[in-house]
Amino acid sequence: MIAIRAATAEDAASIAAIYAPYVLSGTVSFETEAPDTRAMRARMTASNGLYPWLVATNGDPEGGGVLGYAYAGQFRDRPAYRYVVETSIYMSGPIQGQGTGRLLYEALIDTLRAQGFTQAIGVIALPNDGSIRLHESVGFQRAGIYRSVGYKQGQWIDVGFWQCELNESRVPPVEPRPFSKVGVVRG
Repeated sequence: MIAIRAATAEDAASIAAIYAPYVLSGTVSFETEAPDTRAMRARMTASNGLYPWLVATNGDPEGGGVLGYAYAGQFRDRPAYRYVVETSIYMSGPIQGQGTGRLLYEALIDTLRAQGFTQAIGVIALPNDGSIRLHESVGFQRAGIYRSVGYKQGQWIDVGFWQCELNESRVPPVEPRPFSKVGVVRG
């Protein structure tokens, strides 16, 4: 049974281990050095309770292993963007394609809606048909492509932007509620 819950500092090592192959042997991430446990823990706590970090586990109460993680963060540095988030999801290699990623991403999207964010932006290194399918399955739509903006592993890589409307963009906007106050929302 798959369980979705808020990530904790104790999950940082598992999260770093899931992310490392994406950094070291692929072009999905534009990082070139995989962050260690300490660096990943720092990223998790840098959200100051505003942005969610979620994990999918195998549901084993005796220390269920982390199968994947999804999180949201600041979209851009300017205050006018504070109603919009950028989202990411990474799954453990053996679990990919089994539906766990969709459950995890749906929980992230539901949580962001409950927090009051207006838009979610997914940034996808291209080509990546699996990630595109996942994003579109939870409501994202293609918003545009930047051509040849990342250079990694001897090649130039395009980056696609997918956008998901979370809530109506009201005037004046409502400030998003912290994840620490909302918690994980499903459905």
